[in-house]
Amino acid sequence: QVQLVESGGGLVQAGGSLSLSCAASGIIFNIFNMGWYRQAPGKQRELVAQMSTRGIENYAASVSGRFAISRDNAKKMVYLHMQSLEPEDTAVYYCNGFYNRGSNYWGQGTQVTVSS
Repeated sequence: QVQLVESGGGLVQAGGSLSLSCAASGIIFNIFNMGWYRQAPGKQRELVAQMSTRGIENYAASVSGRFAISRDNAKKMVYLHMQSLEPEDTAVYYCNGFYNRGSNYWGQGTQVTVSS
């Protein structure tokens, strides 16, 4: 059974930092591209950051320079380090693991709230 379990969300003041973690199980982790998405109330889910199996990173323009994604293949973990947080970063953050269309998995989400 595939599971992606996020942790680390919470409430933080604007300008602060927060780190999210995602623990994967039930997949061959090192063949999956891993990413973080977010969904704010009334908005569509959007890509925040991705890291390929080769370690190539991709970021949304709105978070580039403030967020950093990393992965630990041995521990089957992916992380999102967020700094200089803004109220606009408030959303539910989802961990994603993608191999192909039939192997595309999501976590349950973790809430990040940035107060002004």
